[in-house]
Amino acid sequence: MPRYDYRCRACGTNFEVSRPMSESSAPASCPDGHDDTVKLLSTIAVTGGSRAAAPAPQPSGGGCCGGGCCG
Repeated sequence: MPRYDYRCRACGTNFEVSRPMSESSAPASCPDGHDDTVKLLSTIAVTGGSRAAAPAPQPSGGGCCGGGCCG
């Protein structure tokens, strides 16, 4: 289940709420009971071993569309 970060405008507390994506825009109360909260933008660190494959080399045909259709 995704976690969303919030900040309470009343007390300045940062907190997380786990909820389904279908409820991602629903308001959240801070742990101290204040309702004046704002949803923060989260950054996701993505690391790993997979790499995107390099694009295949394009054949050189000399002409428009690479097929030699221009004389």
